[in-house]
Amino acid sequence: MTSTDVRVLRVDAEDPAQDGVFRAWAVVYEDASRDALGEAHSSWGLEERRELLRSTERRRLAWAAIVGNTVVGAATLAMPLHDNLDTADVDLAVSPGHRRAGIGSRLLATAEAEAVRAGRSVITAETQWGMGREDDGGAFAASHGYAAAQTVRRNTLPLPADRDRLQAVLAGDGADGYRMRTCWDGIPQEWLEGRAELSRRMSTDVPLGDLRLEEEVWDADRVRSTYAQIAAMGRRVVDTFAVHRSTGELVGYTQVQVDRNGLAYQQDTLVVRGHRGHGLGLRLKAACTLAVMDELPGVSGIRTWNADDNLPMLAVNREVGYVQDAWLREWQKVL
Repeated sequence: MTSTDVRVLRVDAEDPAQDGVFRAWAVVYEDASRDALGEAHSSWGLEERRELLRSTERRRLAWAAIVGNTVVGAATLAMPLHDNLDTADVDLAVSPGHRRAGIGSRLLATAEAEAVRAGRSVITAETQWGMGREDDGGAFAASHGYAAAQTVRRNTLPLPADRDRLQAVLAGDGADGYRMRTCWDGIPQEWLEGRAELSRRMSTDVPLGDLRLEEEVWDADRVRSTYAQIAAMGRRVVDTFAVHRSTGELVGYTQVQVDRNGLAYQQDTLVVRGHRGHGLGLRLKAACTLAVMDELPGVSGIRTWNADDNLPMLAVNREVGYVQDAWLREWQKVL
């Protein structure tokens, strides 16, 4: 097989005539993730991917690489619509049995060309691999002009965790002027603006390595839209906030999402500068973990990703009981 045997098709998840192609396209991502991470793999589910393609947060375009009647490659281009308007993210996968035949290169060229047409000049991508394995996608990325911009550790907390240990972290909560508050599947109306401010700060307060990213633009409407999308994807979501008791201000938060299969994914965790040094990050994680254990006892673990130079958060994760089980690398290309 050569690259000339490959047909690249734009995928429309809303077109009933393409339902078979869309399903096969999603399976390619799942197969590639399993190949990189074994049974500890994870990938967006079919309906989650459909909902992501509908998102108003980012414009997403999808392509399938087809040989004969078989979908053997998948690509998605995601372009932010609120901020970072010169950036785009490429998510690329090729079925393990069809690699090194030019399929990935064809898909990448298609996505990059579309990014250029949309005025995007900075392209990012990710590779991931399990402990003791090699970053098989890294050589491909480098050969196409991408530079490693950040290395990320994936850590997993097996559940149920040590309840006594977590409760001990929260003993006396509120005595130092900060109180943990937990919400499921949305937050109070009066917290929307505070949540937007936390998301804005999150976009630049965490280590970014060499990634060229600017501060994100958030408001109450964008927060509402985000929770609506999470619900449409069929996920449960739990947020724990650190509330400054004297002002009522939200000064920290953490979020965990749980998919239809009962897999839990840590999202953002942030403590605002000026309120650090009080152990709030550890308390946020402890309270959120207990909430997952109580509300969804069938969840077997929580996965989290942190830059390998984010030493404070890595220390918090170790204290809670997280153990590293995989790597992720961010790649960047300036066109």
